[in-house]
Amino acid sequence: MDHKIMTVKKISGELEPFEIQKLEKSLKKSGATKKEVQTIIKIISPMIYNGISSDVIYGKAYFLLKKLNNITASKYSLKRAIFDLGPTGYPFEKLVGALLKEKGFKTKVGVTINGECVTHEIDILAEKNGNIYAVECKFHSDAKAVSNIKVPLYINSRFLDIQKQWNSNVKNKTHLKQGWLVTNTRFTQDAINYGNSIGLRMLSWDYPKNNGISKNIDEFGLYPITVLTSLKKSEKLQLIKNNIILVKEIITNPTVLNDLNITYHNTLNIIEEAKELCNIKNDNHE
Repeated sequence: MDHKIMTVKKISGELEPFEIQKLEKSLKKSGATKKEVQTIIKIISPMIYNGISSDVIYGKAYFLLKKLNNITASKYSLKRAIFDLGPTGYPFEKLVGALLKEKGFKTKVGVTINGECVTHEIDILAEKNGNIYAVECKFHSDAKAVSNIKVPLYINSRFLDIQKQWNSNVKNKTHLKQGWLVTNTRFTQDAINYGNSIGLRMLSWDYPKNNGISKNIDEFGLYPITVLTSLKKSEKLQLIKNNIILVKEIITNPTVLNDLNITYHNTLNIIEEAKELCNIKNDNHE
């Protein structure tokens, strides 16, 4: 098969040439061994047809990877697993808050703050070394969605309003230093350029390069429960409803699984997968 003449339909609807190397890279990044990658490529290659969607390719690869190594399959599904945290943005905010804690910040989720002009609901207030950071989370359950320049423009105007009020209040012993904008998809280049010019810290799935959400989740083992292959979709939804968002929460308090009405054997499988997932470090990032 000549891969060069094949095209893939991306989530955005755009067509791009099919490159087997991209699939290999994503599989390696999830921690798949060379043998596992070769096995999956050998099976999937003959299935590729002109105009195939990237979702179909992902589904086939995930199905095969799950059979070979469920832990690697969990990591491979991370991007889509974050979408599955929706439709509300609160679970994503909790994940971002946990990430900030790992980086040494004290955090509060969902804080109401008076600005100079109006009152604002801030997703996360993070404190470190006497400085306060106002963190706004832009969660998308649609993979096509991007944050364009309107988003940092809006976020920065809110930040400036609360910053002026906060830093002029003599009762505050901390300094409101910077605004952050975090999204689970991506920013347009205009949004990145604007954010950089005004000092707004921005974090997306793969931005900054080699330090995006994906890299940080792997580094700290902050996997959402939606990656677990041993949980059914209904069970994941029940855990999220009970405010259980992270795999680590299952490890530290296995009783959170009690509401799922599952067998003892299944409970052990879930806990075993959770422990293995969080203990294994993924060193295959490029």
